[in-house]
Amino acid sequence: MKGSILEFNTESRQGVISGDDGKRYSLDIADWKGSALPSPGKKVDFSANEEKAEAVYADTPAADVSSKKIAAALFAFFLGAFGAHKFYLGYTKEGVIMLLVFLFGFILLGLPSVIIGIIAFVEFILYLVKSDEEFEQTYIIGKKAWF
Repeated sequence: MKGSILEFNTESRQGVISGDDGKRYSLDIADWKGSALPSPGKKVDFSANEEKAEAVYADTPAADVSSKKIAAALFAFFLGAFGAHKFYLGYTKEGVIMLLVFLFGFILLGLPSVIIGIIAFVEFILYLVKSDEEFEQTYIIGKKAWF
């Protein structure tokens, strides 16, 4: 059955899943089959046993996340100073900030443009070193715009 995690308490390691059938199921960390902890909003595929979710897997195709990660990293490397990777990930405000600082940086002897280029390169490295699950959790689900 498909559903999404409504809440997950990291201290008690318990949570609640809302199934696509409209029912709610309890989630125990022992039934979680992912490498990263469950998080609210994450789509899951699970087996329902009365009111309990069993064999719970993250329902995000790994190929989609991996291709998004690689594309964002390439944008950050080649067009990062223009904020292309920010626009690609849906961070329009941050993309506009990077673009404007880069363009207006030439007026101020190029120093702001160099700083924006360094920020883009650091983000390129961060995108590459994160696993697909960390990348998805941080930048797609968590909407962390900077570093």
